[in-house]
Amino acid sequence: MRNHRLLWFRRIALAAACLAACVVVLGAWVRLTNAGLGCPDWPGCYGHLYPASALDSAKAWHEMIHRYFASTLGLMIASLVAIAVWNRKDPAQPFVPVLGLFLVVCLQGALGAFTVTLLLKPLIVTSHLLGGLTTLGLLWWLSRTAERREIRPEERRLQVFALIGLALLTLQIFLGGWTSTNYASVACPDFPTCQRSFWPAMDFRDAFVLWRGLGIDYEGGVLAHPARVAIHFTHRLGAIVVALALLSLGSMSWLDGATRRVKGAGLLLIAAVLIQIGLGVSTVHWGVPLSVATAHNAGAALLVISIVTLLRALWPNPSIRELSA
Repeated sequence: MRNHRLLWFRRIALAAACLAACVVVLGAWVRLTNAGLGCPDWPGCYGHLYPASALDSAKAWHEMIHRYFASTLGLMIASLVAIAVWNRKDPAQPFVPVLGLFLVVCLQGALGAFTVTLLLKPLIVTSHLLGGLTTLGLLWWLSRTAERREIRPEERRLQVFALIGLALLTLQIFLGGWTSTNYASVACPDFPTCQRSFWPAMDFRDAFVLWRGLGIDYEGGVLAHPARVAIHFTHRLGAIVVALALLSLGSMSWLDGATRRVKGAGLLLIAAVLIQIGLGVSTVHWGVPLSVATAHNAGAALLVISIVTLLRALWPNPSIRELSA
């Protein structure tokens, strides 16, 4: 009976991870269509659970569709918490990560409300993006079973590099969110140069001010052009560093991995990095079209899934026998 509960837990976690990826992409779609304030109240829209009397019905529907998906995800996560509590006596049942996931989702709800009430403040919106990808990563981790084997000595080094890779990816995702929320995506319309220069005029001092007070409407951005160039250029530099680090990590995992699972995760990570590079370059080359820019956010979700897959493969459990999902 406990194994049956654990099997359903894994299945729901996998379905929730897929839904979380959709929520992340929908969030990008809302942001890129300037629909973040399509509904100026929360959790409803103009006092209703559907876009009624909206000034711009298209933007309102964009925002509410995102909220519907996010609410469904919240209910699925609540069911995971209930199963984890019910099945807590099973040593194979994850419990602490589920509680962490629940706290992240509660924080996400608060950030979603603040996104509207604080008028798209970049720090809040970027934090909301990080929270969404954290939710995705935790759900994907919970949906994956740990191999029942001992950790091999050659994997210790890969574990350290994988954690460093995760930290670098997190920082790069923050830079990507900061670029988008400050409307700096089009600040460098050319590639590989920026403003036809390899080191354009930039204002780093104003570019990374995290908090500018309350009551400022950030729709359309408030920064001068040199500050937006600095943000975009920093995101590009970060992309180079992170791409090299993750490609190296994927290659080491593929060549030195102790199991097929580790090797496969390394190949997945390499593929995800190459896809994201292509999408990033295409976003600039084609002038930030909605479809490509949204796909670029989906690429970030794929990178999170890839590195979590690798981390799960590098952390086997020698003592607990888990049910394969």
